[in-house]
Amino acid sequence: MDMIAENGLEKLTMAALGREVGMSSGHLLYYFHSKDELLLRTLEWSEGRLGAERGRLLTRAAPARERLDAYVDLYVPDGHRDPHWTLWLEVWNRSQNADEDARERQAAIEGAWHRDLVALLAEGVSRGEFRPVDPDRFASRLRALLDGFSIHVAIGLRGTDREQILGHVREFLDESVARSDT
Repeated sequence: MDMIAENGLEKLTMAALGREVGMSSGHLLYYFHSKDELLLRTLEWSEGRLGAERGRLLTRAAPARERLDAYVDLYVPDGHRDPHWTLWLEVWNRSQNADEDARERQAAIEGAWHRDLVALLAEGVSRGEFRPVDPDRFASRLRALLDGFSIHVAIGLRGTDREQILGHVREFLDESVARSDT
C-alpha cells in the first residue's frame, strides 16, 4: 500500500516490490503466484482494516443518521489517487479475467459493505429515524451512487473533489431517507 500511495500502480512491479521488501520477484511469486493474486490479497488486507473501522463506527451509540454519515465518509476516497481506491479500481479492472475464486473473494468484499449498510438502514427505519424504505434496495442504490462518485474522486475528475461529493450524498440522503419531521 505504501508503494501504491507513493508511486501509483503503474510503477508497482514484482521486481520493484521485491527490492522494497528485500525479496526476489521469484520469491514473491512463490507466495502469491501472480501479480493479480498479490493485488487481491492486498485489497483484502486493506478491506479488513476498513471493515474493523466500519464496525467501530456503526456499533457506537449514536443516531442512525450520524452513523450513516460516518459510513459514507469512510466509503468515499480521501482524494485523487487514494491508495485503497487505486488498488480497488485495478483489482476490479482485472476481474474481467479472474477465476471463480477471485470473483467470490471480490464479492465477499462488496457483500460486507452491503450487509453493514442494510443493517444500519433497517435499524434506522425500525427506530423511526429514517423514512420507511426497503433497506436492501436502498443500500444497492446508495452504494451505486457512492461507487460512481468515489471513482470520480479517486481518478481526480475535475469538479468532483471529496467535499463536493460528500455534500451531494448528504443532500441525497436528506431528500430520500431522512424523516422530514425530525
